[in-house]
Amino acid sequence: MPDNITNRNLLISGANRGIGKELLEQALSRDAAKVYAAVRAPQSVEPVIDKYGDRVQAIAMDLNLPSSIIDAASKASDVDIVINNAGVMNTVAAYDENAVEALQEEFDVNVYGLMRVAQAFAPALKANGGGFFVQLNSVASIKASGNFATYCASKAASYSITQSLRDWMSQQGTRVISVHPGPTATDMGASAGFGQFATPVSEVAQAILDAINTEEFHAWVGPLAGLVSQHYETFSDRVINGDMQAIRARAFNIDQPQPAS
Repeated sequence: MPDNITNRNLLISGANRGIGKELLEQALSRDAAKVYAAVRAPQSVEPVIDKYGDRVQAIAMDLNLPSSIIDAASKASDVDIVINNAGVMNTVAAYDENAVEALQEEFDVNVYGLMRVAQAFAPALKANGGGFFVQLNSVASIKASGNFATYCASKAASYSITQSLRDWMSQQGTRVISVHPGPTATDMGASAGFGQFATPVSEVAQAILDAINTEEFHAWVGPLAGLVSQHYETFSDRVINGDMQAIRARAFNIDQPQPAS
């Protein structure tokens, strides 16, 4: 397995708590050269900077503010790995009075924010040899549930965008990874009532960094996500990771060009 973390520069959004903070610390323990902690309030990263010194640099970035993302990309121009970890979750059913507003908020961060980050950082990743772009999606990207209707919809959309980003960014040598944790022991998970079913953030962060080394597109994290992936595997292998031109050719009985002998 290659080591894609050692001596690399990472940017992690939402790096001041939860999965993001654990990612930061585990990346440094794996000898990452530097981690940019991209957060809305840079002062919230000061305890981590006190601990690790100049290997951690705080950058102001709000996924709702395109100008802050562009500014962050200009400051982190030497980045090799971008992990878009920040996101929001509302516990809202589709029939709730505030469902439309909740979905708008989640799309602003979970979908439009993802697109803004990818657009802003793609040039830096290309200039630095390609690198990696990692998106924190969710098992909710695949299976919706009633009380998390708007969150599931936003994560399904972000998963779709992540697939498109893989096609686009692969042309410049950037590998895209779509991470799908199950319930996780974060503040967000606690507020959603995940409780005893939540996977520790240490395990999620470890799985994400391992996925960067294995260079697989999907990373399924936790017991629930692992079970879902077993049932999803055939579709994923044949369609999500398949050759769409070949699939289209089979669907419409189009002869494929034969390789030159």
